[in-house]
Amino acid sequence: MIGFFRSISSRLLACLALLSTLTALLAGCSQYSNRPGPVAFHNLTARYNAYYIARTDLRNAEMTVQKAYRDDYNQLLPLLLPMDSVLYQGVKPQLEDAIKKASIVAEKHQNSKWLDNSYTLLGRSRLYLGQWEDGVEALRYVFASGRDENDKNEALTWLMRAYAERDDYANALNVAEYLRQQPLTKAATRDFYLTKAYVHQQEGEYLTSVAILEQTFPLLKKSPEKARLHYAAGQLYDRIGQYALANQHYKAVSKNRPLYDLSFFASMNSLQNQVLINPKADLTSVGFDRMLRDRKNEDLRDRIYYTMGLLAERRGRFPEAIGYLQKSVQVAGTNTSQIPYTYLELARIHYDQLENYEAAKAYYDSALVVLPREAEAYRQVADRKKALDEFVAQMTIVRTEDSLQVLAQMNPAALERKLDTVIEAEEEEKKQLLKKAQEALAVSLAAANKPGSLPLAGNERRFELYDPQLIIQGRAEFRRVWGNRKLEDDWRRSTRDNRTLSTPNQSMPLAGLEQPAQNADAATTMTKGSEEWQARRDELRRAIPLTAEALAASQKRKEEALYRLGKIYRFDLEEPQKAVASFTRLLKEYPSTTFREEVYYLIYLSLDEQDKNRPLWKEKLLTEYPNSLYARLLNQTPDDNGLAGTTAAGSPAKRYDAVYALYTRGNYTEALEQVENAVAQFHGHALEDKFALLRIFLVGKVRGRDAYLGAINEFIRLYPSSPLLPRVQEMLEISGQAAARRKY
Repeated sequence: MIGFFRSISSRLLACLALLSTLTALLAGCSQYSNRPGPVAFHNLTARYNAYYIARTDLRNAEMTVQKAYRDDYNQLLPLLLPMDSVLYQGVKPQLEDAIKKASIVAEKHQNSKWLDNSYTLLGRSRLYLGQWEDGVEALRYVFASGRDENDKNEALTWLMRAYAERDDYANALNVAEYLRQQPLTKAATRDFYLTKAYVHQQEGEYLTSVAILEQTFPLLKKSPEKARLHYAAGQLYDRIGQYALANQHYKAVSKNRPLYDLSFFASMNSLQNQVLINPKADLTSVGFDRMLRDRKNEDLRDRIYYTMGLLAERRGRFPEAIGYLQKSVQVAGTNTSQIPYTYLELARIHYDQLENYEAAKAYYDSALVVLPREAEAYRQVADRKKALDEFVAQMTIVRTEDSLQVLAQMNPAALERKLDTVIEAEEEEKKQLLKKAQEALAVSLAAANKPGSLPLAGNERRFELYDPQLIIQGRAEFRRVWGNRKLEDDWRRSTRDNRTLSTPNQSMPLAGLEQPAQNADAATTMTKGSEEWQARRDELRRAIPLTAEALAASQKRKEEALYRLGKIYRFDLEEPQKAVASFTRLLKEYPSTTFREEVYYLIYLSLDEQDKNRPLWKEKLLTEYPNSLYARLLNQTPDDNGLAGTTAAGSPAKRYDAVYALYTRGNYTEALEQVENAVAQFHGHALEDKFALLRIFLVGKVRGRDAYLGAINEFIRLYPSSPLLPRVQEMLEISGQAAARRKY
């Protein structure tokens, strides 16, 4: 028994000794120690615990986003997926866990060689989540304090990409220049080239971008990602007009295991370039017909017709192009991703080539409804659509008033015949609309009566409310015919402008008569001589300016519309020649127009510097209106745009602060000179009306009461939609009351 207890005691003492030894060893494994033992311990623990989990979380998050991301082949593909925090919201838990685990390495394994890698993972994860400052700070820390050059180079590559995402191209290129001088591994060289190519692509330097990308391909293995980069290279070559080189990359796509859609669009672009390289090639013989017959392309036929439309447009065959593009819309089915770009191309053809602004406006409207907000062309389309809305409204006024004024000069008998002709045209169009509606109803009923025919396929017509494509088409057609209308009862008659007659010498109806009859949904049509017919005739007659007062009002509406058309051409649509034509017509038809001095100035600005008539308009303005604001602007030293120069530098806001400071210090003359320069230089800027308001105060200080009132009236005329207008009108009212009191 005594021996047994002695044995137990000796074993216990041995265990205690071993435990003490392990405790001493662990106590010596400090994260701040540089001895081999502690360093090896923390390297092992960091790598196969926190760092491994963080890296796995980040990779899984990136793979999930990459699989979910859908490229828009109508746009230039980004060489790298954008660091959009919205894209990474679905993997936020993985990224947050990666940040948590990477932070453990930074907190508990300071002497580990995986510290730099963990900070890089931390920075990348924060960038994906949109935490830019923290992400950039982590990457900068690796560069500043990192112990391994390869890790520092990796962090700098990601830092370069982060700068590019924030449009800070100067800093991105500074980092690229530093990396270019470093000895990089093969993998680091690949990532550096790809990121630098991405930076230049984002900056719009396509030639530089694709040149760097060419150096990247030998470093890439065959993969779907490499196929995508070949497609992007083809797009970049297309942008710079190198179609043969682009085709080489489009053909390389199929050799790198691409997804089917990518392969299809690469083949499509290759065929398109073949036609561009060989202008004599027939569109139906280069391979498009074969692609249309291929059953695998059933849901991509809209893209094929779209491409054929683009090629027909390039060859100047616009009716053929419109036919292909409309066919693209018809065959789209439920795949509506292509539709906004098809509508956009139709809008461009009607605007640029056919000058059919009403149709262009309708197509821009339709494109904007379904165009993704992140699309490259979205802002441009929105601006063009807004300008065309106002343009078509003013053009409609001009055409309508032209028509009505011609009709007002007809003798009563001829006018009555013309009104009957208009009503007959309305009734005929109503019949055609009813016929189309009945045919559509018959097709829908026939389809509904077929067994199991609810999900129709092929060329069968769907009930409109089941087909998103038909809904989009219907919306576009409604806007084209009726315009933008509020949802309300009796909208066809209650708000319709009745000034809808055409001139006898026009082959197409004007303004509102381009719309179908307003009671197109009626079950019956009117008969000539009936009470309804006579009521409609009276309704149309009331719109004709048969009295002197009505004619004067019609002339005033037309005068203002011509003036606004010219300004829309000049500033919104950026078509100076058409602006000159509109302004010239205004002066010809209304020699005493109140807009005369401003029109002189705008014509002068719109003409080319080499135009021999340009000095004549300047002379007319200086001769007829020597004391006007526009004359003073022309007497200043012109800059490259014909606008008044300035001696003060800086942004409009800084310029305003500088001029206002002169005003508060009492330097009124100098401030007035500066503000008049600024009104011209920042014409069209959001602060223009604010400069103009300050000019009113300065004119009152320098040039007296009459000039002050003139400046107020000038502001009211030039800035009718300014939020400062009520204040200016109050100033005018107060000035009038003061004058009345002095007179009394």
